[in-house]
Amino acid sequence: MSSPALHRCVSMVVLVALGGAAGAVARAGVATAMHAPWATLTVNLVGAFVLGGLLEFFTRAGDRPAWRLLLGTGFCGAFTTYSTFAREVAERSAGSGVGLAAAEVALGLAAAAAGAVVTARWAPRSSA
Repeated sequence: MSSPALHRCVSMVVLVALGGAAGAVARAGVATAMHAPWATLTVNLVGAFVLGGLLEFFTRAGDRPAWRLLLGTGFCGAFTTYSTFAREVAERSAGSGVGLAAAEVALGLAAAAAGAVVTARWAPRSSA
């Protein structure tokens, strides 16, 4: 098994960093416009929708590693904030926190599925 050339590794890291920078700025914008926990819920649901769409797109059109790293790993990884979600759940009372956490996870799964369905309607299948 050979390892990728150093320049390829560096370019992959740069793609993730660029996407991550854009995702962090976008998340900060949502956090400025909305208050927690609504900002956290919004970025996580939008991020799940986008990730579901990306997964469907790359399945249909063929994997594009550079775009996957830039948009999926970088942008969506920085845009979504499951660590803040976990903190917010822990800060809630034990009774409501568990129910709200389960609801947010279920909504996230539904958002990812919706992203895949929406993308499936317009993304062409790869002929390769």
